[in-house]
Amino acid sequence: MTGQRGSRSKKATMNQSKIKRDPEGTRRRILLAAAEEFANGGLFGARVDQIARRAETNERMLYYYFGSKEQLFTAVLEHAFGALTEAEKTLDLNGIAPVEAITRLAHFVWDYYRDHPDLLRLINNENLHEARYIQRSSRIREMISPIVATLSSILERGQRAGLFRANIDPLRLYVALSGLGYYIVSNRFTLEASLGRDFSSPSERAEMMRMNTELLLAYLMRK
Repeated sequence: MTGQRGSRSKKATMNQSKIKRDPEGTRRRILLAAAEEFANGGLFGARVDQIARRAETNERMLYYYFGSKEQLFTAVLEHAFGALTEAEKTLDLNGIAPVEAITRLAHFVWDYYRDHPDLLRLINNENLHEARYIQRSSRIREMISPIVATLSSILERGQRAGLFRANIDPLRLYVALSGLGYYIVSNRFTLEASLGRDFSSPSERAEMMRMNTELLLAYLMRK
């Protein structure tokens, strides 16, 4: 028993030393561990002790860096939206013809949702809280603005070229575009259970992307 206590004490000392040497790394590990816990259990289902264990730290450090479980949840939401914004920055749509540019942007959003279902779980959970924690963030709305601005720029180019219809609201279009990709990911399990079709399979994803692209362009293009 004495040997076991000594081993645990030594491990704890090593962890504390690691935390002191790498505070930013500790903060990031907490954030990533919390993102997984919140995505799986929501704000109320996630446990602080489990987050700390996943992050290889202790609860005290979690409160030191983030203040509270609720503040950590807000930080996780900011991190998730920030990752989407950073990924969107890799798109280079300047000089791309408007129809191709809008198609690439839409496919990027739909692929991102498919590849990051945890983002959708976090958003679904935040909707249960009526966006209480997003409203506490001064950053999330700013993070969404660049992709809406990109969409607005593409629309303007398409309208000047006589390709797209006039008077399209970029924000409304972004919401509609997002919904086309969001629904089949966030509801994939209930869709399969109720309709008997797996919309997450590669073939179904490809067909849905093709159909959604046609729907989008049918709305945008001038008759």
